[in-house]
Amino acid sequence: MSKFKLEEIKDPSFLKYLSVHDLEILASEIRTFLIQSISKTGGHLSSNLGVVELTIALHYVFDSPRDKIFFDVGHQSYTHKILTGRASQFSSLRQYGGLSGFQKRKESVHDVWEAGHSSTALSAAVGMALARDLDGDRYQVIPVIGDAAMVGGESLEALNHLGMTKTKVIVILNDNEMSISKNVGGVSEFLSTLRTSEAYNHAKNEYREVLSHSKSGKRFYAFSSQLKNRMKNHMIDAKLFGEFGVDYLGPIDGHNFHELLRALYKAKYMKGSVVIHIKTKKGKGYPYAENDVRGAWHGVAPFHIRSGKPLHEITGATWSQVIADYLYRIMAEDVNVVAITPAMISGSKLEKIFHDFPNRAFDVGIAEEHAATFAAGLAVAGKKPFLTMYSSFLQRAYDQINHDLARMDLGVVLGIDRAGLVGADGETHHGVFDPGILKPIPNLELFTPATAKEAGWYLKQAFQKENGIHCIRYSKHIACDHLPFTRPTYPGQWQVMTDRHASNLLITYGYMVEEAVAFVETNDLDMDVVNARYLKPLDQPFLKQVLLSHKKLVVYETDLKSCGLAKDILGYANDLNIKVDLLSFGLDDHYVTQGSLKELLHHEHLRFEDILEEVKQFIQ
Repeated sequence: MSKFKLEEIKDPSFLKYLSVHDLEILASEIRTFLIQSISKTGGHLSSNLGVVELTIALHYVFDSPRDKIFFDVGHQSYTHKILTGRASQFSSLRQYGGLSGFQKRKESVHDVWEAGHSSTALSAAVGMALARDLDGDRYQVIPVIGDAAMVGGESLEALNHLGMTKTKVIVILNDNEMSISKNVGGVSEFLSTLRTSEAYNHAKNEYREVLSHSKSGKRFYAFSSQLKNRMKNHMIDAKLFGEFGVDYLGPIDGHNFHELLRALYKAKYMKGSVVIHIKTKKGKGYPYAENDVRGAWHGVAPFHIRSGKPLHEITGATWSQVIADYLYRIMAEDVNVVAITPAMISGSKLEKIFHDFPNRAFDVGIAEEHAATFAAGLAVAGKKPFLTMYSSFLQRAYDQINHDLARMDLGVVLGIDRAGLVGADGETHHGVFDPGILKPIPNLELFTPATAKEAGWYLKQAFQKENGIHCIRYSKHIACDHLPFTRPTYPGQWQVMTDRHASNLLITYGYMVEEAVAFVETNDLDMDVVNARYLKPLDQPFLKQVLLSHKKLVVYETDLKSCGLAKDILGYANDLNIKVDLLSFGLDDHYVTQGSLKELLHHEHLRFEDILEEVKQFIQ
């Protein structure tokens, strides 16, 4: 029988009256709740199981919302949500109209920051702390950042700024040796050396215990402690954090309340900024997640708790898998092709490539900017890079794509994963901005396949070109493999998918082409469907012919209308001084919420059944 009724928790104040034993019971019950709840809704499992004790300890020592406790990225904030009164909403986690999978300022006064991309927390913390100082206030600012996110350039920039100031921030370094998959890089190795001091810390405790039994022993211990502290400050703090002018505590066992509370109270009463190095076990309490080194249990769909298997088996290959399979075949034939990912091996289905081509597959960690310029360096030296990024993360590498790749006209293939509406992760992850970001860049083409065969053809011919960025964008959904595919005879050529000899055209691209064909044929509309597979360059020969024929055009897209295909077509028609009758469907100028694809399309009035009557009236 549970001791705590999690659904009845209103705020964290009750924690102040609990013993350590009670806190341990609470942690166990929260962990059980998370496993049971996420098994039904899906969500970020491993990261949340790893920070249960840490989150409880933070709310025990500090006073939220006056003290600002927040998480870098935010997908590991589930225990924080429970302790701040939202356990009863977990049945709606990441669902349309439900509880967000990230911290959300609109949800609670305890959510002071929100982000879906990593390495932002330290910058925000420095800003909050300096604003506090300017106001003469005294609350604490406590960002929780993972060891992988600490590698991010923005984190190091913020750490450098923090060391230059006299403000105070308590940085919680959550070290689980994982980001989504296994961490890589020099900072990861540095933290590993700090972890080895656990044996030293254990020996230190025994040493103190032995010498405390006599006066001479106590005096010798005091002298040796001063010497030890000087050595430790020189050998450990100065390695990284000390060089930034920030104190260091740790490493601390992130699942031991005695150690956690001692370290947090010490940091609370220190005058300056401090990094507390907390060691946690990602996935703790659920064996499948604990033993996962590939990142399969990072973000999960609903699953059977006992077997660990998904509740709903996926039928068919996802677009990520299709792209990875074609890339594998190309790499097997061409030793100059290399693959690059910023910490998304599992998400982009690159496991087999990394296993079979270890010397030509590079995981650079959470470092999109570096990944792009690294690809440029490889291209300059004669290699053929395939750089894959999620669309929403690509935003962080705009300058490198523009300045370092396109400006030098280097030959790189850019795989834009998770393009379009992605679903449950919500507004920070929808891939709807990349067309507007990329289309203005010279020496770049943007391809959006409607079928797996189309994707395979494009990848193969893209690697044969010496210059230019060849972007292929694809969704997270199941790939289509049955629509007809005709190879372009010139760069940018679109494909007419139906042969209805209609008076009107429905123009769309990517994963929505399949549904567009079904929409036209099911409703027997006087329309032919055009697969606008090239968003750049436009198929100007085809468009000119269509515009001169004065056919009515319906343009349907699930990206932003403000920088979409319809605007490009209208701009081209204006250049030709041709009036066009065009009806446009797409996303308006706002951020899109979370939910299933069907729910989001309905919310945005973009389901084909929602637009049927409007289309019928338009083409009459």
